Amino acid sequence: QVQLVESGGGLVQTGGSLRLSCAASGRTFSSYVMGWFRQAPGKEREFVAAVSWSGSSTDYADSVKGRFTISRDNAKNTVYLQMNSLKPEDTAVYYCAASSRIGVQRSLIGYDYWGQGTQVTVSS
Repeated sequence: QVQLVESGGGLVQTGGSLRLSCAASGRTFSSYVMGWFRQAPGKEREFVAAVSWSGSSTDYADSVKGRFTISRDNAKNTVYLQMNSLKPEDTAVYYCAASSRIGVQRSLIGYDYWGQGTQVTVSS
């Protein structure tokens, strides 16, 4: 069982930056692939980024590539999402998720545990 708690969301102007954190409980955090997803009002939840258990492999949605960076600190049981050059279309609730499958995952069904989400609002 893994419990995930996101933090770091908030209101930021276009072009600004935010750093999201996701703290995980449990002693096996380092064995999970970790991902970030987001859901805007009226839209489906979508993949944002994922990182392998070691941190050596990452994957990003095209919409955030070059602007967002996912990383993890297994000693702190925490995964991060650094978001730069934010745009109004990045406004959404951001969720972190943990997957017990091998390799970074883009599909929602590939993830076993989910956090409650943190709101990110980018004003124009």
